[in-house]
Amino acid sequence: RLASIVLRDSAYLAEEEARRSAESGLSRHDPPLPLYVSADAERAIRLFTPLPMREQRTLAPGISVSLHRAGHILGSRFVVLTVGDVRIVFSGDLGRTDHPLLLPPEPPGDADYFVVESTYGNREHPVGAIDALADVLTRTLERGGVALLPAFAVDRTPMLLHELRGLVLAGRVPDVPVYADSPMALRALTVYREALARGGDEFRPSVTGSADPFDPGHLELVPDESASSRLNDPKKPCIVISASGMATGGRVLHHLRGQLPRARNSVVLTGYQVPGTRGHDLVQGAPQVKIHGRYVPVRAEIANVRGFSAHADAPQLLSWLRHSVEPRTVFVVHGEPASSEALATTVRAGLDWTAVVPRLHERVLVD
Repeated sequence: RLASIVLRDSAYLAEEEARRSAESGLSRHDPPLPLYVSADAERAIRLFTPLPMREQRTLAPGISVSLHRAGHILGSRFVVLTVGDVRIVFSGDLGRTDHPLLLPPEPPGDADYFVVESTYGNREHPVGAIDALADVLTRTLERGGVALLPAFAVDRTPMLLHELRGLVLAGRVPDVPVYADSPMALRALTVYREALARGGDEFRPSVTGSADPFDPGHLELVPDESASSRLNDPKKPCIVISASGMATGGRVLHHLRGQLPRARNSVVLTGYQVPGTRGHDLVQGAPQVKIHGRYVPVRAEIANVRGFSAHADAPQLLSWLRHSVEPRTVFVVHGEPASSEALATTVRAGLDWTAVVPRLHERVLVD
């Protein structure tokens, strides 16, 4: 269900970006085209076949697959592929052991080969993220400003709502309206809430035992564009959570245009910002950013509150790998070059295993 939401939203945003580019005449392409469209997304979704966790599925003679809890987002899995007598584990996006909502990843078991992600392969999650979030929210609201939190729609928005609830209940953050403004985030939040209501076995016991873990007290869901447009300048202290998390697209761009020029406001970035994104430019102190073809001055406070990523960090990745006997090779993928190289070095030094960062198009023989 979450994959369907992501694909549909991604196709829609790509179509909208192409349309705006065509109307503005600023694109280098004539005509500007999306990478894929909604019809392509629907064709892909029709091919989905749900596979229950840990169930072995035969793909072809001698080849089978099973999926295991990865703890990254609701429903995320790492993949165990068995080819003859060879067992290969693909981590995919692996979750952290201290995710506030979800249970940690399952142990991978023994494997002949690992293909492991390295998003946080060269660092640990910082401590004090909750304290930093409480501080910036409190000073923004006390000066009468709006705290805008660009956030990934899937998992990051439910996680932030849950953490905000804890801060408000503890009296650490003023009890003001909290707006969740992203159609995609609202659809994903519905999936989380329904899974929780069914007694989903991926949630931590502390989450399943609370009334509504996603309501800080005055939560307002914003499904339509007219209500969203009013949040560009709300005229009152409040917290707005909107996608996307790196300010690359979505409704958050309209809020940034309205709120960045005002010094009383703040933009609170709660995750890694990839170089080349607006989020990264803001973190680097850009005096202005370009949105919808126009430059917008940056006068609002910019806070980079790290520590909310759902990815396992380097020690957690190493701990997860330790559950296996020595494999033949660990292939380190899915990370910035420095991060991948650092994790491969850590695996070699910490476990004395063969670990490499494969090159593009490299081929490896599997015995």
